[in-house]
Amino acid sequence: MLRTHTCGELNISHLNQTVTLCGWVQKSRDLGGTTFVDVRDRYGLTQLVFNTDSDAALREKSRGLGREFVVKVTGKVIERTNKNTKIPTGEIEIIVAEIEVLNQAKIPPFLIEDETDGGEELRAKYRYLDLRRNPIRNNLVMRHKLSQEIRKYLDGLNFIEVETPVLIKSTPEGARDFVVPSRMNPGEFYALPQSPQTFKQLLMVSGFDRYFQIVKCFRDEDLRADRQPEFTQIDCEMSFITQEDILNTFEGLARHLFKTVKGIELGDFPRMQYADAMRLYGSDKPDVRLGMEFVELNDIVKGKGFGVFDNAELVVAINAKGCAEYTRKQLDELTDWLKRPQIGATGLIYMRHNTDETLKSSVDKFYSEDELKKWADALSTQPGDLVLVLAGQTDKVRKQMNELRLEIGGRLGLRDKNTFAPLWVLDFPLLEWDEETERYHAMHHPFTSPKPEDIALLETNPGAVRANAYDMVINGIEVGGGSIRIHDRELQSLMFKHLGFSPEEAQKQFGFLMDAFEYGAPPHGGLALGFDRLCSIFAGLDSIRDVIAFPKNNSGRDVMIDSPSTIAEAQLNELKIKTTV
Repeated sequence: MLRTHTCGELNISHLNQTVTLCGWVQKSRDLGGTTFVDVRDRYGLTQLVFNTDSDAALREKSRGLGREFVVKVTGKVIERTNKNTKIPTGEIEIIVAEIEVLNQAKIPPFLIEDETDGGEELRAKYRYLDLRRNPIRNNLVMRHKLSQEIRKYLDGLNFIEVETPVLIKSTPEGARDFVVPSRMNPGEFYALPQSPQTFKQLLMVSGFDRYFQIVKCFRDEDLRADRQPEFTQIDCEMSFITQEDILNTFEGLARHLFKTVKGIELGDFPRMQYADAMRLYGSDKPDVRLGMEFVELNDIVKGKGFGVFDNAELVVAINAKGCAEYTRKQLDELTDWLKRPQIGATGLIYMRHNTDETLKSSVDKFYSEDELKKWADALSTQPGDLVLVLAGQTDKVRKQMNELRLEIGGRLGLRDKNTFAPLWVLDFPLLEWDEETERYHAMHHPFTSPKPEDIALLETNPGAVRANAYDMVINGIEVGGGSIRIHDRELQSLMFKHLGFSPEEAQKQFGFLMDAFEYGAPPHGGLALGFDRLCSIFAGLDSIRDVIAFPKNNSGRDVMIDSPSTIAEAQLNELKIKTTV
């Protein structure tokens, strides 16, 4: 090793020791008689001193050190007179006896400091420099600790980590595949896995009753803050279990991770039916930190001559605690926010429960104060509260109210990144109707088992069939989900039939799995947790990019290496791929 210590480990116990450090120059301060240089590595920062007692050539060399120069220094540890209690090495400094510049550096395009002046696109282009900053590096250290604790916990429960193929078969269900041309099989393509779903089920058929993998997955879909074209899952499967076994096992994993990595004891994991989540929160991943459950007002407000309510399929309200003082300007701004195309509400009705106990609404023309009192009673308002009401078609208005609820929760400071509210959402619909293709699609995937008591409904009312499916939600983020799987050929064939597959199509796409079911497939189920999303929750971030070493931007590009890019004509010819202009 070129160094005896790192830049983050020296303290008062090392006084008078001669040490050698290696690292990058953070900053240099020339005070005339004395020069101070901060040198940094991934472990921390140490202050170097060059003073009048130093060799003249050494002092001159110190003045030539630029930001991000890579240096090796040897010197004696002494006690600092002006201690810095904010860093672990703040009680000591190094009187430098020797310094060697291992590599010079250009002036970086942005400050390599916790608070940088670099914009997102610039930092992405120079990601290798951005990774030197403490916030980004700490995120990756935390990610490493999480992965270690995941392996430790699952290994303790006899899970076996098995690597599954990355070059697989393309399937029509789910998101769009990334495809890879095969040179040896011209005109044929591999797909990159959206998940190892069928392989982990085959591992259950093989007798590996507890499998896991921290695995890369790929989906060619539009990107957003919590979505990347390549992402990492904690993928798990178990045999001879019930849904309750899976919930308990992975609730235990979540508790273990929060305790060991963040030092937090998680509270209860409430269980919530999908139907209740949609009715009370308008979302299958409700953020229960916010309160503000939906209250349906149809029975109270209809028949009073107000057409917006009378003609609506659903009238629903929330109680924004303490917001009665919102000005008309603020309410108009909120209404305009709701009318944006992304949300699509037609308007907002409100009622103030004023501090003087009076009730005033934006529809006083149609509702007396006695009638408004029924609104207040339904929503359990107190003086100072504001009732916000939306009306319209049920599914649309629930989604709109969900957005409004999240917005109000943010304004009220209820989305505290240091408060964690986990829950399980259970019993999702098995199928959902797609207007574009005019057929049902699997809400999760086609291998999810229906509730046994609902199987008969597949023939008469497919949309009412509930799945043995569950999602783990933390702070309004779907951290992961899974299901009990179908494990016999007959039921799997029935499922494919209701998804619009002909027997020939089902055999071509998934015959290998259905064939395997004929050789003694055990009852099994599992789930996959989004590792990037979990890391972002632990780091208190809204985006997953800064918990990924080398992420893509919103266009799916890596601007650092300029990818994706064109390839040579010779390569295309070798792959038998013709390009068109």
